[in-house]
Amino acid sequence: MNRKLIAAALCAGLGMAGVTLSAQAGPSPIKTFDTDNDGTLDLAEVDKAAGATFDKLEKDSDKTLDQKEIGKRIGKKDFSAADPDEDGTITKDEYLAYAAALFKEADKDNEGTLDAKELKSKPGKALLQLMR
Repeated sequence: MNRKLIAAALCAGLGMAGVTLSAQAGPSPIKTFDTDNDGTLDLAEVDKAAGATFDKLEKDSDKTLDQKEIGKRIGKKDFSAADPDEDGTITKDEYLAYAAALFKEADKDNEGTLDAKELKSKPGKALLQLMR
């Protein structure tokens, strides 16, 4: 009898831990950014989210982001790729162009949308960093 109670308690505890962990993970990126509720992200949805993130990060009103403002969203190597004029800052247009390039790279099936699997790829994860 005691073994059954202990087993039941363990199962209940593990079940609760699973609920807690999944709740802490938050909503999926698709649920967060999929404004047309088709289960995927298109470039317009990515642009909207990335643009809002740019505006949130841009603190000093110079209409650009430097490495300090971007923080860990873009590493130093990728910062250079996102900064084609090499002036040490990224404009909103450059930020969105970089997001579009990552979108294209993540869109392996060339459907013009990203599903959950594509968002788990390396470029998909990098893209999500620009959107959050």
